[in-house]
Amino acid sequence: MENCIFCKIAAGEIPSDKVYEDEDMLVFRDIRPQAKVHCLCVPKTHFATLAEMDGAQAEVLKKCLMKIPDIAGRLGLDGGYRLIVNQGKDAGQTVFHLHIHILGGQDLGEKLL
Repeated sequence: MENCIFCKIAAGEIPSDKVYEDEDMLVFRDIRPQAKVHCLCVPKTHFATLAEMDGAQAEVLKKCLMKIPDIAGRLGLDGGYRLIVNQGKDAGQTVFHLHIHILGGQDLGEKLL
């Protein structure tokens, strides 16, 4: 998508503080962190929500989820971390390119909000 900020970041058109990258995904630090460690895991294939995902995109998402524990270890999140995937405007999704928030580095507590 030509106007998608995450597509532009994944293509290298917009700089980011990269934590990990391969042919299918990019993980970079959030510019407005909500925790001591706050990164975004972004599939390089554009789709906005889980409901729009096809089989190939599901495989990429599976790869992302399987890689996150390794990335969390590299980030020093040995005490745990939280994953958040906002789906739609009412859930707080502001960039309509599926992405996974990785939050940690501090006690996040039991409450979700």
